[in-house]
Amino acid sequence: MSAGGLWTCAGRWLTFRLEPETAHRMSIAALKSGMVPVRPPRPDPRLSVMTAGLAFPNPLGMAAGFDKDAEVPDELISIGFGFAEVGTTTPRPQPGNPRPRVFRLTADHAVINRLGFNNQGHEAAYERLVARRGHGVVGVNIGANKDSEDRIADYVAGLHRFYTLASYFTVNISSPNTPGLRDLQGREQLAELLARIGEARRKEEDIHKRAVPVFLKIAPDITEHGLDDIVAEVLDKGLDGMIVSNTTLSRAGLRHDPGETGGLSGRPVFERSTIALAKTRQRIGPEKTLIGVGGVDSAETALAKIEAGADLVQLYTGMIYQGPGIAGEISRGLSAALDKSGKASISELRGTKTREWAAKAIPA
Repeated sequence: MSAGGLWTCAGRWLTFRLEPETAHRMSIAALKSGMVPVRPPRPDPRLSVMTAGLAFPNPLGMAAGFDKDAEVPDELISIGFGFAEVGTTTPRPQPGNPRPRVFRLTADHAVINRLGFNNQGHEAAYERLVARRGHGVVGVNIGANKDSEDRIADYVAGLHRFYTLASYFTVNISSPNTPGLRDLQGREQLAELLARIGEARRKEEDIHKRAVPVFLKIAPDITEHGLDDIVAEVLDKGLDGMIVSNTTLSRAGLRHDPGETGGLSGRPVFERSTIALAKTRQRIGPEKTLIGVGGVDSAETALAKIEAGADLVQLYTGMIYQGPGIAGEISRGLSAALDKSGKASISELRGTKTREWAAKAIPA
């Protein structure tokens, strides 16, 4: 039986009887201890991706939110992920919103969370990243404290603090669980944020003689006009790309809506986020890096993101339902897709269906 099958029969049965955050802490502990019974797939050089100056052994990454405090990035890479993104991390520790704040929607293979950037702060993550023994690609997702007097300064502080350790940065302005955070997607505030991030990056690059890519992570709850403005600022300020997308506030298409506030992730966000991804690719052009997130839980959904225009893809909720073997299963599935297509590289499939996806309207 495959690792995924073992998870379905045993691991999921156990963890789904635990409160979601307790189950999450258990999964982190299992990764730390090496008790995750997963063998990574045999490396397939056809799955390697070179983008934003970084070499990824395969295009599948763990999204931010799973490893908020940089506890297990190397362990995630060891079970088959091509890269890991830690955070969101804020300058000062903060507890986040009151519990309960994570809710499984098992009929929809989805999760609602209103965590609110709960994390141990910059220093805890910094110390763990300094102590890393692995050499894989690890991005740092930076955010702002809920009670910050200058949220832009918080982002700048994150870039300065982790510049020598991060493979790339993600500027997260798209969480729905910090009041007012998504206002930073408005053009005027976004222009100021990205200008100050750019200034900070230039200073660090001059000191360390190393250019670290910076990506902007956006929400799927966006209009085409809003997307026009965001992409224009990303291009104007010289960012390396975008991550599309974060969780949604929409509850469209749910079989069962529990009536909880927060961001929805998992299968129900797949179509919305993939349409937004394709529309972003059309606007941003072929050179910038795009990472597709939202509803990835199989080789088919990962491939759809790539065909819609993604260079790389990420998941989190998919592992809650499919288990830790999901990375290997997706990689094997992508290799099989290459066998079938006759293409020499996964990158050759990027954007082959961008026009088809972008022709659809972003759901209201």
